[in-house]
Amino acid sequence: MVVSTGWMSVIVVTGGSGHIGSNLVESLISDGHDVRVVDLRRPPAVAATWVQLDVRDEAGLRRAFDGASVVYHLAAVISVAGGMRGEVESVNVAGVRSVVGAALATGVPRLVHCSSIHAFDLATCAGRTVDEESPRSRRRELPAYDRSKAAGEVEVQRAVDRGLDAVIVNPTGVIGPGDPDPSRMGVVLRALWRRRLPAVVAGGFDWVDVRDAVRALTAAAARGRVGANYLVPGHRHSVAELARLAERVAGRRLALRRAVAQPALRACAPLATVVARRWPHPLLPTREALAALRTFPVVNGARAAHELGHAPRPLQETLDDLYAYFFRGRDQSSAVR
Repeated sequence: MVVSTGWMSVIVVTGGSGHIGSNLVESLISDGHDVRVVDLRRPPAVAATWVQLDVRDEAGLRRAFDGASVVYHLAAVISVAGGMRGEVESVNVAGVRSVVGAALATGVPRLVHCSSIHAFDLATCAGRTVDEESPRSRRRELPAYDRSKAAGEVEVQRAVDRGLDAVIVNPTGVIGPGDPDPSRMGVVLRALWRRRLPAVVAGGFDWVDVRDAVRALTAAAARGRVGANYLVPGHRHSVAELARLAERVAGRRLALRRAVAQPALRACAPLATVVARRWPHPLLPTREALAALRTFPVVNGARAAHELGHAPRPLQETLDDLYAYFFRGRDQSSAVR
């Protein structure tokens, strides 16, 4: 149901139908909060009030934010296939500008902006630890998504300079249960379980449980410093190591033990990128996807640990719960604990 008037003080979540968003909404509701979800899609949480709205509509956002005690801004376009005809920049930059403008206009007491590790220039940081002072993704040769996340943070910082109480959280690669669509990595891990991913790509990333990302977001709302960034890492694993952890849950071999070298796939990347722009699919080895795995970043989460109490759970637990979520009630669930 879409409601436009007469709201009580609530917590607003933009992008509350996505992977992080739906987990955040469920957590907030379980803690007794009234939650208003701003999204073009209906959220999975039936107890939330749904406001069907584009985050680029600042006038609509002002109405949606009226009376809100906290706004979590999660709505974004994730892309590993370029700018998607301008949509990535439009939502991830202009959308942030609309959100912070509406928050300032309505006097929102606190805004928590969920950004990404990709706001940092991971290629430049290769071989060094990434922390909150590391270079941002501003170089033109970097992926459109990365540049858009860095530019979105600039919009938040400009609003902070104008008096907005805002804090920025940067999760790494998010995986875990409560992934209804599913997300890009959810598709990959589900395909791995079903043995539709015969080989894995060389390289890796830092993977954080979606529930730990949610806890960092709510902690940032409660005690994050105004204008500060908080990197929220999990555990650094190669894709091959991730596959081996998944095999422990399955109790059987799921993929080739040897990872496919990136040079072999990079020859296919230009065609895969073109195909992905028309028919997006998470299993296509696009240039952006391969580049992200090639960075294999080492991420310093000391600030989030010290100030937000961030403590990532074991990745094996994440995969146990993810596969239980995907295959609950099916024959495969007997192998899930």
